[in-house]
Amino acid sequence: MNTRLLICLAVVAFCPGISADNRPPPGRLVHTYSIVARDPATGDLGAAVQSHWFSVGSLVIWAEAGVGAVATQSFVDPAYGPLGLELMRGGKTAGQALAGLVSTDAGRDVRQVAMVDANGNVAAHTGTKCIQSAGHIIGKGYSVQANLMRNDRIWPAMSAAFEKAKGDLAERMLAALEAAESAGGDIRGRQSAAIVIVKAKSSGRPWADRMMDLRVEDHPQPLVELRRLVKLHRAYDHMNQGDLAVEHNQAERALKEYSAAEALIPDNLEMKFWHAVALVNMKRTEEALPLFREIFTRDRSWAELVPRLPRSGLLQDDPMLVRRVLSVAPKQ
Repeated sequence: MNTRLLICLAVVAFCPGISADNRPPPGRLVHTYSIVARDPATGDLGAAVQSHWFSVGSLVIWAEAGVGAVATQSFVDPAYGPLGLELMRGGKTAGQALAGLVSTDAGRDVRQVAMVDANGNVAAHTGTKCIQSAGHIIGKGYSVQANLMRNDRIWPAMSAAFEKAKGDLAERMLAALEAAESAGGDIRGRQSAAIVIVKAKSSGRPWADRMMDLRVEDHPQPLVELRRLVKLHRAYDHMNQGDLAVEHNQAERALKEYSAAEALIPDNLEMKFWHAVALVNMKRTEEALPLFREIFTRDRSWAELVPRLPRSGLLQDDPMLVRRVLSVAPKQ
């Protein structure tokens, strides 16, 4: 029995009901550019995409910790996402998973799909009838792919940008998307974008393993908005780490994390507020008062929230302390 037949049988075994006769016909016209990648330093896996199509992230990009990432586009068949992940979870490489699914797909000529597995194996397919300009490049631990582009410089620009970019996986994938747009992008323009990143290994808790999952569903500048959301996500990661440090009575670490969050998003009142609350709970009320003063001056609703915190255990139950905090609020 040859390898190709074994792969096809594996597809049927792992994915009941999928055969050459019942694979769905060509689907929605989600022409786009995307990247799938594995971070060689951390093993984290991710995918990112931009398209002139509403809510592109809900159809195109898929990822699972310890398994892999998939991008399925052109005349998109979303089934490539969950089925590809299922095959890789079952032990198939990215190449075996993609080959098995493509071989049973009657619409293979109009599909564009890329996969990367947890070991960094990469595979991609660009159907012969994908709307030009269309193509892909497979690099070490990543693949970039695009179709219905303004020119054929898009995916080479993505590859070069990803390989040159510094920083974590999110930063490098954003650089690839931005390079695509700078080189000409989708001939129809732009509408939505998305990014998903999962951990290298599964903890059995998918909600904890999904490190980043951001979507811009409809926006005149989706990549600009996606970058803003990534920055905001990083800031809230610092906030979460600060909260965790407070739980472990690591005061200095908590303050460092809160400060890092505020440095990224200096106008965010919520970040300042919980930073100030943490200072009070650390018996450092005098340091907290200038923060409270700024917050209350800009939005007095936060002052109304303070007396509600003791009952929930988020602030020391001390009426004098509460009055001290509220003393810096503007008089009504």
